[in-house]
Amino acid sequence: MTTTSLEAVTLGKQLSTSDISDTAIALLDEQGNVAAWTHTAERLAGFSAGHVVGRSAALVLPSFKAAMTTSAFVERCRAENGWSGATAVRHRDGRVLDVSLRITMLHGQDGTARWLASVTDTVPLPGDATDASVRGPLLARTPIGVGIRDLQLRSTYVNDDAEFHDGLPRGRRLGRRFTEVLPGANAETIETVMRQVLRNGTTEIHQYRTWLPTSRGPEHQFAASFQCLQGADGEALGVCVIGADVTASWQARERLAVLSHAGTRLGSTLDVMQAGQELADLAVPLLADHVAVDLEQSISYGEGSPVRIGATGKHLPGLRRAGLASIRQGVPESPWLRGEPVSVPAVSPFTDVLHAGKSLLEPVLDTASGTWVDKVPELAHRVREQGVHSIMIVPIRARRALLGVALFVRTTDPAPFHEVDLLLAEELVGRAAQSLNNARQYARKHTVALTLQRHLLPRRLTGGTAVETASRYLPADMDHGVGGDWFDVIPLSGARVALVVGDVIGHGLHAAATMGRLRTAVQTLADMELPPDELLAHLDDTVQRLGEEGGDLPDQTPAVAGATCLYAVYDPATRRCTMARAGHPPPAVIDPQGRVSYPDLPTGAPLGVGLGDPFESVELELAEGSVLALYTDGLIETRDHDIDEGMHRLGIALAQPGRSLEELCDTATRTLPDQAPCDDITLLLVRARSLSSSRVASWSLPGDQSAVSGARNLAARQLREWGLEGLVDATTLIVSELVTNAVRHGTGQIGLRLIRHQVLTCEVSDAGPCTPRPRRARATDENGRGLFLVTNLSRRWGSRSVPGGKVVWAEQALPHASGARSAQ
Repeated sequence: MTTTSLEAVTLGKQLSTSDISDTAIALLDEQGNVAAWTHTAERLAGFSAGHVVGRSAALVLPSFKAAMTTSAFVERCRAENGWSGATAVRHRDGRVLDVSLRITMLHGQDGTARWLASVTDTVPLPGDATDASVRGPLLARTPIGVGIRDLQLRSTYVNDDAEFHDGLPRGRRLGRRFTEVLPGANAETIETVMRQVLRNGTTEIHQYRTWLPTSRGPEHQFAASFQCLQGADGEALGVCVIGADVTASWQARERLAVLSHAGTRLGSTLDVMQAGQELADLAVPLLADHVAVDLEQSISYGEGSPVRIGATGKHLPGLRRAGLASIRQGVPESPWLRGEPVSVPAVSPFTDVLHAGKSLLEPVLDTASGTWVDKVPELAHRVREQGVHSIMIVPIRARRALLGVALFVRTTDPAPFHEVDLLLAEELVGRAAQSLNNARQYARKHTVALTLQRHLLPRRLTGGTAVETASRYLPADMDHGVGGDWFDVIPLSGARVALVVGDVIGHGLHAAATMGRLRTAVQTLADMELPPDELLAHLDDTVQRLGEEGGDLPDQTPAVAGATCLYAVYDPATRRCTMARAGHPPPAVIDPQGRVSYPDLPTGAPLGVGLGDPFESVELELAEGSVLALYTDGLIETRDHDIDEGMHRLGIALAQPGRSLEELCDTATRTLPDQAPCDDITLLLVRARSLSSSRVASWSLPGDQSAVSGARNLAARQLREWGLEGLVDATTLIVSELVTNAVRHGTGQIGLRLIRHQVLTCEVSDAGPCTPRPRRARATDENGRGLFLVTNLSRRWGSRSVPGGKVVWAEQALPHASGARSAQ
């Protein structure tokens, strides 16, 4: 809209289409048929322009059909110069929507008329109060100026209220463009917006200041909406221009500008109780004499789904008083103290706000006997005693989540609350809701992080017959309990175990999530039976690849910033331990006499740095009963002490032969300085065991076909000695197939080994480099079914590379009650 003082026009903030997506506009002719349609109408009702233009409005508005005749309804609107009220809209999918409808009469040249139907959903989409104040006048308040412009931007239809905005009579406006009736004004700006709407088919809303032609008072604030009108073919027919006086909301924004400095007080804490108190302190006495902030009880715990607006059902959410402020000493208006649960009457304005998620204004509070106030006796007494005469109740919400309610009360101030006060209260609550939602999200992330940490770290370490284990994990952030350290004990074939300790750079949820990905990667690589140096090389590639995820995006944190790791494999049959490290502190080895040493193990580059240097493995022989300590640098490095001093301190703590691993863990972690740790602390202790020679049987076989029958006989005889007669048939078949493969596809001498530990392991070794791969044999094939038999007869099988060849192994479960003779 324009005025005779368009020099004062300034196009204000452009609201997005989503902010007015609940507003639908359609143009009707004198017979009640749809003459033009809009995208906003299509979004609300689901009908495109081709479905409705040229047809009766009763297709979308059932109230037209309910009228005696459509023409009778139109005549009624003509007599009353329009119509407004609640009605229903039929959606294309069959749903019926409750809406607010306003029909405005438009006058054209030669006495013709059109009708503008403005429809908005009675439950508006979430948005801030300022945007609602712009939308509201366009649909429900008077006066609004409405005009229709053709493709040449000439005025074709206009309502009577348009003259109130710019002083132009209807006869001077119709048939002309803005630039023709307001020479010298900045009308080109308005026409540029209309051309953009015609070109893009979009909706634009602009705000501007100007003076009323009938008043010499202060400027008024207006908002103008521009919507593209479409014909049955979907092409643009013109522009609908709607203007409204939004001075009241503008004044509220002016008041908010005064409060901008105070707004910095909101959001200074992640404590929900304190955030509620900040809101109460801010609003008293600036807006109210007394304010109470009640929050939904679960938001401080971060567990469970948030309460959705409109989904409270019969059971209201539990509320707890978080904020209290009053101009009176001791807050005598409130029967509940901070932290106490609040009783909400089943029938009261509070329940209406909680159910609908909409603010409620009672300029004059009815405190007569028998009202809702009497449902809570302790509240009724204080309301009457303190002279409460006007209240506002504003829901505290973040998106569609209901966080609580804020009560604004006037007692001493005789002026009742008005709509402009409600707008201001909603703005303050909206700002506080951001802080409260941040606190809720913080609590939720904290809970998620703890859950993530609990599930990503091993709940129970299983060392099998190879090692005895104990561990400690102490996060640097004791409040959150999450970090990037991890440890693991992974069972491998042949009674061996893999021992892992790693450290991801950083703390918190991101580090914990990264740790989980690396722990999974290590477990996967360990299942591939890779030597430690090769496993770290593959893990290094994985970390580099993860670090590249999102690395080209300026605002995205790299998935992995870096990590260190120590990986070791211990074989209890040989008491050999092979290990390699990637930038990680060396392990400590404590022999049975309590002597501590740190193996000379090549450091290796940290994972993910991309140096390309190969990792090196070192093999050690551990005496039975030796303790191997794997740890992260948080255990040996502090702000005031270097690593060498920390390693010396750790060695003294562990040099106590005869102590249990749990006791050693406690001793090692108690030697830390009293100051808070600057890094996560992880300690994994393993005591080496060895397998008795009576539990292992091994043979060397010739590399020809005669080895097959010999291997079957040797295996059968050994199983009977162990009292495992029930496994003879299956084991001899497995041995037969594995030895046959070694003869056919391997080279050199063949080795056969049976290991009786928690399971029965059968191993066949040869000098061939190729690992066996199962394939699906065809019906006519004579070979190719051996590994299929092994798969079905064993609980799992696999292969691993060894110096000079490979080992193919298969495991079988031992009978629970086999009556097997002891093989100690």
